[in-house]
Amino acid sequence: MTRTRSATATLTTPDGTHLAHTDHHPAGEPAATFLLLHGLAGHQGEWDTLAARLSADGHRVVTYDARGHGASTRIPASTTRAAHVEDAVTLIEELDLAPVTLLGQSLGGHTALLLAAAHPHLVRSLILVEAGPAGPAPDLPAQIAAWLDSWPTPFTSLDEAAAFLGHEAWARGLEKREDGWYPRWDRPTIIDTVAELATTAYWPEWSRITCPTLLIQGEHGTMRPDEPATMLTHRPDTKVVRIPHAAHDVHLDQPDRLYEAIRAFIA
Repeated sequence: MTRTRSATATLTTPDGTHLAHTDHHPAGEPAATFLLLHGLAGHQGEWDTLAARLSADGHRVVTYDARGHGASTRIPASTTRAAHVEDAVTLIEELDLAPVTLLGQSLGGHTALLLAAAHPHLVRSLILVEAGPAGPAPDLPAQIAAWLDSWPTPFTSLDEAAAFLGHEAWARGLEKREDGWYPRWDRPTIIDTVAELATTAYWPEWSRITCPTLLIQGEHGTMRPDEPATMLTHRPDTKVVRIPHAAHDVHLDQPDRLYEAIRAFIA
């Protein structure tokens, strides 16, 4: 097991957005470098278990709160897909991560996909967890709004939050106020973040990606039924792994199986 040191800091992007990030760095030269991107309304702490295991294997692992999430700027100047991609590019360049393995779940996976298409020189390989290029999805903003509005905030305890949200890691993303626990995001910002996904498909970007790619699905995930097969039609060299007994949050539902799939892929 490799000894690692972890450092948490904040980086400012060209548009003034502050990105909270954590850098897990092995004592010696890293075997590989990972940038982990969480999903919509989530936070970087969702990756704690996986980051620890990858770090113990000698890899450098960087996680961060996406703009509008967690400890990063809550109401950023822009919520576009391009802005999210540029945030990840800034982290890669400022922290000297290239060539990096991008590992993203859901919206974070979509950001990673677009980055790999636009900046191939920065990316060694791409791992998508429950994420792909399919679209458009006109009902998505309304669905996200209904989901956010269903949260019975404030939660009276972290246990109550974990029971409602489904995982302790989601509860750790909340902030404590005098009357209970609240999400660390702004509702309009989160809804605006999916605006482009409601109107656009990204198959041209997917087809341009040249790096080795792994797609990980949950057995009970939320990807469109035909999406993985269509992805393979465009890029038949893509490796696809379906994780049993996992829903959309594969990294939280089946962390051991996810880790094994990643370890086999990078080997």
